[in-house]
Order: sequence, then structure tokens, then C-alpha cells
Amino acid sequence: MHHVTSPQNVPASTYRLQLTADFTLDSAREILPYLRDLGVDWLYLSPMLGAEEGSTHGYDVVDTTQVDDARGGETGLRELAEAVHAAGGGILADIVPNHVGVATPKDNAWWWDLLKHGRASKYAMAFDIDWAAGDSRIWLPVLGDGTDEDPEAELARLRVVDGELHYYENVFPLAPGTEEAAHAAVANTVGDGDGGGEEAVARAAHDLQNYRLMPWREADENLNYRRFFAVNSLAGVRVEIPRVFAETHREILSWVRDGLVDGLRVDHPDGLADPGGYFENLRQATGGIYLLGEKILESGERLPAAWPMDGTTGYDALGEVDRILTDPAGAPELDEVAGRLGGWGRTEDPAGETAAAAEVVWAEMIHGTKRAVADGMLRSEVERLARLVPGLVPDDEGTGEHLVQDALAELLACFPVYRSYLPTGRHHLDDAAAETVRRRPDLAEAVEALLPLLADPDHPVGERFQQTSGMVMAKGVEDTAFYRYTRLASLNEVGGDPSSFALELERFHELQGDRQARMPRTMTTLSTHDTKRSEDVRARIDVLSEIPGEWVRTLDRLRELAPLGDGPFEKLLWETIVGAWPVDGSPLQTQRLADYALKAAREAATRTTWTEQDEEFEAALADLAERATGTGELREEIQRIADRIAVPGVTNQVAMKLIQLTMPGIPDVYQGTEIPFPTLVDPDNRRPVDFRERAALLARLDDGWEPEFPAPVESEDGSTRPEGAALAEYAAGLKMLLTSRALRARREHPEWFTRYEELDVLGEASDHVVAFTRGGCITVATRWPLGLEDEGGWGDAAVVLPRQTMVDLLTGRRFGGAFTDGATRLAEVFERHPVALLVPEDGNTLR
Repeated sequence: MHHVTSPQNVPASTYRLQLTADFTLDSAREILPYLRDLGVDWLYLSPMLGAEEGSTHGYDVVDTTQVDDARGGETGLRELAEAVHAAGGGILADIVPNHVGVATPKDNAWWWDLLKHGRASKYAMAFDIDWAAGDSRIWLPVLGDGTDEDPEAELARLRVVDGELHYYENVFPLAPGTEEAAHAAVANTVGDGDGGGEEAVARAAHDLQNYRLMPWREADENLNYRRFFAVNSLAGVRVEIPRVFAETHREILSWVRDGLVDGLRVDHPDGLADPGGYFENLRQATGGIYLLGEKILESGERLPAAWPMDGTTGYDALGEVDRILTDPAGAPELDEVAGRLGGWGRTEDPAGETAAAAEVVWAEMIHGTKRAVADGMLRSEVERLARLVPGLVPDDEGTGEHLVQDALAELLACFPVYRSYLPTGRHHLDDAAAETVRRRPDLAEAVEALLPLLADPDHPVGERFQQTSGMVMAKGVEDTAFYRYTRLASLNEVGGDPSSFALELERFHELQGDRQARMPRTMTTLSTHDTKRSEDVRARIDVLSEIPGEWVRTLDRLRELAPLGDGPFEKLLWETIVGAWPVDGSPLQTQRLADYALKAAREAATRTTWTEQDEEFEAALADLAERATGTGELREEIQRIADRIAVPGVTNQVAMKLIQLTMPGIPDVYQGTEIPFPTLVDPDNRRPVDFRERAALLARLDDGWEPEFPAPVESEDGSTRPEGAALAEYAAGLKMLLTSRALRARREHPEWFTRYEELDVLGEASDHVVAFTRGGCITVATRWPLGLEDEGGWGDAAVVLPRQTMVDLLTGRRFGGAFTDGATRLAEVFERHPVALLVPEDGNTLR
């Protein structure tokens, strides 16, 4: 079957699937009937090219010439594409142009050839290597620590085996003729005690290679090839060179040419030398198919208008939906406890000063973490930038070189966004320069000298600085500060600014109108393979903003019962645990909790790190996980607060989902999240999904079952609340119901989603509802449910609907009509569920 794509082929929605050896392209084809019934239009597939053996994510591509056999191979892709297209859908493929996997050199033919032939390799130009810094050798940080007396003592473990150089399980090629030369050199050595043994031959051979093996700890300062962030096993690729673009994209472009894929999602364009040029090349090479970039936009930042692409992968939308469900009234008290635990925050004027203090604290924190990254794990990048500065000749003490490095590192720490795209974004560079001079007047002269170079997109320094600023931002903010800053854990999400606590409804509506006008085909999302906490975890944490006093008292008690001696981290950890706690009353799985706590602590790097572990602290984390998920007072305290937020947590979960599925943009559903699926940071968020369970639930709904809110029962403490298992069934049923009905509406009635307008809401409870029309489809969702309950419910609050009969796709109930004044009481709209999805009566059949 030949499927022809066109520039107008745009998805109504997407569904992200994580392909692995255990869930292949064939597996995706098997669940396609369920996904079509769900209402999904396009499948959105994680990287499919040949990856490192055992890779669970696919971003470590080692072979750009074929579909990964472990993920189903070319046959799997062709058969899936035929089935998808026969059903009227499409495929969005995730591609990785910035880097390739080099953890196992023999698996990557380009890297193997480079190591074997050095600068003479036909692939040398494909990699971003500073040959001058490496004496024409590539520095590979793979050796153990050695000893203080001899840091290269690990070289004694090298062996030449079958014409290759082996170091434990690591295998490297030998340049032609070097094995023989090594044997000759050792044979000619007399009386050195080596006796021509294997060790001596291996060390001699090593010294003749186009690479130098070095201790892994030296990568921070001495690496001479560009990586993906600080991952030594992912080497940067220079796709700005036409030949490299052509060879790395030949297979991908064949998918488009053969009609196998209909759109492309580009991973990490910030790492590219010329992202705008890359997107232009890709657009032209594909004939203008649907094209997205995984791009994080800071507040107020926009994609360059000249980029020929349809939008981003939706982190901006994620942050907007999160923040309209967060109650700003909770900020002062949560900021006060953050100050008490972590030494920041102001309490003398909660109405005004706290927010200002939170912004200042965040700015200072990320400046510190970014500077630490620039001076630490990415120091080799800063040193390389300095080497590109023309005319820099260090004196005997190296003070000139040090000054330039200091200025570059400070500019990177002060850079306000991930990167500029010169000439677009020049003002970000100017802002960073001004902030650098403000903080460090002693660097003013160096900054003034550097600025013309950094502002020139054609100068090597200007080009590479743009690639480096995103690396520093990602490692300093996402992977460090997000584990230290403790206002409310749900705010610490990829692409978000946790110093922004909540979003006014008026501003939310303005942002949606802007998205509809400027970029209606951009993606929206709530969960991804990169989110720190899935949508359902964040939705439950958001409830804590409504009960800050109660949460602070609970937090203090939890810290008494399981002290770690790190207040900010404990707050982050306990909020995450409560957010991820199962609604049905069962405990969080011990190993999942332990794995999360360990990763989060090492990322925070305040008590333990990836490279310098504090065994006592890490043992305390493991003990906390055991006790929290076991029996006893600690578990009981967690269960009590989890029960408290259970019902409002479900309200937030379904409100969040409905808003995202119906707001402007193309909605993506991350695998499994059509029902509550509380996952934590990777790899937890890539764990297997039970599609049979979900298919059975959807079939039950399509057979006429409507989830009903369970009757409250009296608890042991005398309070009344729904029984956990019954509430979990209701939550799963309602989230599946609204997801399927919203997706079907978008796929079958695109005319219902052509504009965006805020609906008028009347009455004192109007702050508790998000209501908008898309030109046919109307979304009405509850927010701040605990506050609504405290205020006595909806009262006389009403939403003004169009003067035509509207049908709620979730219940079948009718509202409005030609002979009404349009004002419909919200108590009536929300009689059965805290959300409603209204469509014109004459088009409500969605099967």
C-alpha cells in the first residue's frame, strides 16, 4: 500500500507509544483497534532507528540506516503503517538528529571507523571534535579511577585480543599496522621488566591509536568531542554539513517517500548548530509534512517565526494547565515553610513580598546551579569555547585564558533562555551580558570583547555558544534545581518556571487565544517520557495548594517519623509520594519509591551525588521507602493525607485531561494516561501499560456503562469518603470516558474546533470553573474543588451557553436551547461529574 502524504495532512490527535524490545512495532499494530476505538488519529512513535542493545528509549541511535530489529524492523514498520493508514490514521515519528550512541563502539560503524582511522576516517567530519585539543586524538573517558599516584594505572588492564583493544567489556579498534608496531616496540625494549608481555604490548598499542583512553572523571574538563548534555556515551553529530544530513536522514526520508510516516518530531533541536536551517532542509526534503520540534519555551518566549515548522511538543501548554489548577491562596504558607526548611522566603508581607521573594530565590538558585554545571560537568565545553576565541594566548600563569573562561561561564549562567537563534534572540545575549556585568563588574572588559563574537552566528564562538547554553540550562535547571526548589513539587516540571505559582483564568484564556491564532497545529501534552511526574501525580499534588496548613502539619509529622536531615528535599519527596499514592488505598510499590528517591537525591546533589555517594544517606532513603510502604505510623500518616486529597485529586485529574484534550493545538495522549496512571521520573514513566485492561474498560463504556460517583462510607476516623477501590473505578471510568469522547470529537468533527472563546460564567463561584468554546465543542471543568466545597458549592453560579441545544457527551444530558436565556446553572451541569463536554445536539454520535 502506498500512502501519499501532503502538506495538509495534520493529525487531529496523537498517542505516544514507547517502542522497546518488549513492546515492538508489531505490538503497536496489535493494539491499533483499541486505539482507533479510543478515538486516536495518529500514532506517535518513539525513535525507531537502530539503537544500543537493550535501550528502553531509543535515543542512543547507533545505526541510522535501518529500523531497529529489536523494535520490529522494517517489516514491522511497513505492516504497522499499512494498518494505520487503512484505518484512516497517520504516524508521527520521533527522530534524533543531534547525537548518536557510542557506548559500544563496535555497534556504531561511523564511530568505530573514526576511532580506527582518526582524522583520515571518512566519517571524521560527521562528529564535532576539537582535534587540536586532543593532539589529533579522541579522548575517551572510559577508564576507572586508577590511583592518586598513577591515574592511568588502569591502562595495565588493557589487552590486545583478535586485533582489537579490550578493557574489561569495552572493545576498541586498532589502527592498521599498530598491533605489529606495538609488538616490535616491546621486543626492542630490553630490561624494562615487561618481558614483552600482554600488558606491555597493549599499552604500546594504545599509545599508537587515534584515541586516548582516560579516567572517566576527566570528562568534565578534558573531553574534546561534543556530547548530548553530559552523557559521554552520546556523541554530537554535525547535521549542518549537507553530506552528514543526507546520510543520517536517508532512511528517515525513505519512510516519508514510501508513505510510511506522515510527520516528524525532532528531538533536541537546541543542540544543533543551525536549528532553523535544519528545519528548512527537513521541510524541503520531506515535501512539507507535519513537523514538530522538542523545544522548551521560557515564559513569553516564542519560536522564531521564520522556522518552517508546525510547533513544539507542548511543554508550554502543560505548564498552563497545571497552573490554572493551583490555588494561589496557598502560596504564602507554602513559601513560608519552604523558607523555614531551606532558608528562603519572606514572611513579613505574605500578600506581596512572598511571590517576589520566590522569584528572586529561583533566579539565584538557577544561577548557582547553572554556574556549577558550567564549572563542573560541562567545563570541557566552556574550555573549548575559550579555545575558539581568536588571539587568546594564555600567559605563563594562564590568567588570560582563565578570565575568558570565567566570563563565558558567567554568561552561560546568566543566559535567560535555552538558547538564541541568531540573529533572532540577540536581545537574550544582551540581557545575559548586562546581568553578567551586574554580578561581576570585574568581567566587564572580557564581556565587552566577547560580545561581538558571540553575536555573530557565523563565528565558531557564536555558533557553539548557542549550542552550549541549552546544555547548561538543561543540566542546571531541569536536572538539578528542579530537585532543590520546594514551593510545590507539581510546579517543578520540564519547561516550567516554578517561581510562577498559579495562572489567572483571564491570562489562561489569553494564552489559548494566542495559540489558536498563531500556532493552532502545535502539540499539547500533559505527560511525556521526560516529565518528572505524570499528569495524575501533579493533579493530586495541586490539591495541597488548597490545604497548605494541613499539608504543612502533615509534612512536619512525616519528617519527625522519618528524618533525613535535608528539609527541602524531604518536602519535595513527600509531596511526590503523596501525589503518586494509589487512590485505592494500596501502598506505592516499595522499589518504585526507592528508585525515585535515590535518583531525585542524586540529581539534587545536596547530600549525595551520582559520582560521590553518601552511603549513610542513601541507606536512609531505602529505609524510608520500606517504612512508608509497609505498616506502622508512617504509612498511616501517608494514607490519611492521601485519603484527604483523593476525591479532589480525581476532580483535578479529569479537569486537567479534558482541558488539554480540547484546548487549541493538537492533543497528545501519552501511553496509558487515558486512565489515572501515576508515574514518576524515567524510567518509571516508561513502564509497561496494560492495554487489555484499558480496552475492556472502553468496551464497557461503549456498551452503555456510565461511571457513578461512589457513595461515601464512614471511615475509622469518623469522616465520610468514598471507599478507595470504588473511587478508583470511578476515576478510571470517567477519565477513559472523557478521553475517548474528546478524541472522537476531534477526529470526527474538526469543525467543532475552529476557534477559541472564553464563556461567560456568572455567580460567586465563577472562579472555580474553566469554561470555553472551540466553535462547537464546549469544555466546562471544575477547579479548586476543596475551596468550592468550603464555599458551599455552586449556588446560583451559571455558565452562558449558546442558544441551541447542547448535549453532554459524558452523560447524554441536554442543556440550553433556543427558548432559554443561555444561562445554565453549574450545579446542573456538574450534577454527575465535575467536568462536562458539550456539543451540538445534531452531531453527538461518536462511535
